[in-house]
Amino acid sequence: VLQISKDDVTALQCKVVCLIQNGNFKEALGVINTHTKVLSSDVIAFEKAYCEYRLNRIENALKTIQSASQQTDKLKELYGQVLYRLERYDDCLAAYRDLIRNSQDEYEEERKTNLSAVVAAQSTWEKVMPEDLGLREATYELCYNSACALIGQGKLNEAMKKLRKAEAFFLFALIFLQDVTEEDIEAELAIIHGQMAYIMQLQGRTEDALQLYNQIIKLKPTDVGLLAVIANNIITINKDQNVFDSKKKVKLTNAEGVEHKLSKKQLQAIEFNKALLAMYTNQADQCRKLSASLQSQSPEHLLPVLIQAAQLCREKQHAKAVGLLQDFADQHPASAAEIKLTMAQLKIAQGSVTKACMILRSIEELQHKPGMVSALVTMYSHEEDIDSAIEVFTQAIQWYQQFQASRTRGAKPKSPVHLSLIREAANFKLKHGRKKEAISDLEELWKQNPKDVHTLAQLISAYSLVDPEKAKVLSKHLPSSDTMSLKVDVDALENSHGATYVRKKAGKLTGDNQQKEQGQGDVKKKKKKKKGKLPKNYDPKVTPDPERWLPMRERSYYRGRKKGKKKDQVGKGTQGSTTAGSSELDASRTASSPPTSPRPGSAAAVSATSNVIPPRHQKPAGAPATKKKQQQKKKKGAKGGW
Repeated sequence: VLQISKDDVTALQCKVVCLIQNGNFKEALGVINTHTKVLSSDVIAFEKAYCEYRLNRIENALKTIQSASQQTDKLKELYGQVLYRLERYDDCLAAYRDLIRNSQDEYEEERKTNLSAVVAAQSTWEKVMPEDLGLREATYELCYNSACALIGQGKLNEAMKKLRKAEAFFLFALIFLQDVTEEDIEAELAIIHGQMAYIMQLQGRTEDALQLYNQIIKLKPTDVGLLAVIANNIITINKDQNVFDSKKKVKLTNAEGVEHKLSKKQLQAIEFNKALLAMYTNQADQCRKLSASLQSQSPEHLLPVLIQAAQLCREKQHAKAVGLLQDFADQHPASAAEIKLTMAQLKIAQGSVTKACMILRSIEELQHKPGMVSALVTMYSHEEDIDSAIEVFTQAIQWYQQFQASRTRGAKPKSPVHLSLIREAANFKLKHGRKKEAISDLEELWKQNPKDVHTLAQLISAYSLVDPEKAKVLSKHLPSSDTMSLKVDVDALENSHGATYVRKKAGKLTGDNQQKEQGQGDVKKKKKKKKGKLPKNYDPKVTPDPERWLPMRERSYYRGRKKGKKKDQVGKGTQGSTTAGSSELDASRTASSPPTSPRPGSAAAVSATSNVIPPRHQKPAGAPATKKKQQQKKKKGAKGGW
């Protein structure tokens, strides 16, 4: 037909529809653009907008839809999808509400599913409390979207129940579905299981979450968006550990088409984690490049600046990091509080506690907060600057007084936070001996609660140093000793499990015992003391040593051990000489030996009749023992060996 008539409108429309059905969106859009005179926007607006939508030209698709003179139901459906991709959730919600209200056909269930997806996106990304739309959770898609909305609200346990319900709905629906492949089943279940693993990760069950994430990756789903999200979540679990695994997972986040599957916040979170991974792997240039790119995309965002400051700190450039944070705080006053908290942390890490306190006190919106007051008082106490700590208490109390006066004009009692600050200030002053300064705080507390005896006692103690007369007057308000007596059952207390002394129960008294108790003059029998045992060598005539209870070394007559008793036994002379058998071998000392040299046979006779060993065959007395000791020492000290 087109060969006969190139500009036939019906034929051109059929060709465009056929190309769309075959997935050739670029070619179909080319046909539309080449025949703009014939195929006007009114004639083929839906087909053109749909091709642009599928080619991820979302802005162009929106312009095409808005330029159409007649808004058909098909265009309205596509308009809702385009608004969802542009993350204009409020307009998208209004568009789907209008569609559901003004149309009745077989696609109503799909419209409700899309409507619930918009609500889930609002809850997750914009932190908007979703309104109850009255949608029946009859399908697994509706259950899944409801679970996502609950995750956005932080209701993790309820969300997990919804996901299990969605899984059960899907498995039940498989009974009635035909021509469903295993890949389709795994793909649908992978989305549900991925969200389950995310809930486990938020709950701190990182091991279970990691196991489920890895199971999904092993299935190799075709959804690149799902794989990118799971890989990013695994990287966040790994943090600075298992860096090699994180590097492999980063490749999944760089897959083609990921940017069209995820929201802007998801893509931004992935880029942040890439920068952090580069910092953990000591890729400083890559980290700076990624963080600078993120900062150019969203200049008001905190994380790029914090990553840059962290990288500078890793390079020991703390002063430069503080300067970078200070510049950002000056340019963006809305984020100054969080930046200054980071600056204070860096100062504390450098040991400049006083400078950190100055930075914290410059955050006006947090000066009166109990957490900030506690931190400042702790740091000033560490620096032994008690006056500055008291000044922090005073400023916080004054802020609450002014705030209370502006709201209630002093009619209502003070808030619990205000009273707790006064109480802590008074205790701090008393602890550091500032009783005079604590009087005003204690009086304020006692006025708020006149029945508080503890506060009254503290007030009297403080006044006793300043104004004793005032202390006497206040002491009259103390309760009497009778009213303060505790109603305690002494017997029950003594018989209790934790009592250290238990009074014995009185047994039944016999007639003799009763008479003994009645007689006041009876004396209790005393137990006989056993005589102490005396030592076996005890001599009553000899007076015992008065220092016998002292250790031997501490006694006056102790002279220490005599060392070297066995020295004489070890040969010290020339080789082979001995001391032990020298007298026996000395022939001059024997009575039978003549003064002259012995006869040739006499030496043999002596050696035959006596047990004396000749000097050449003798060994030193301590030789074997010393050899063993040397071997033992070698065993103890020897490490490594040959």
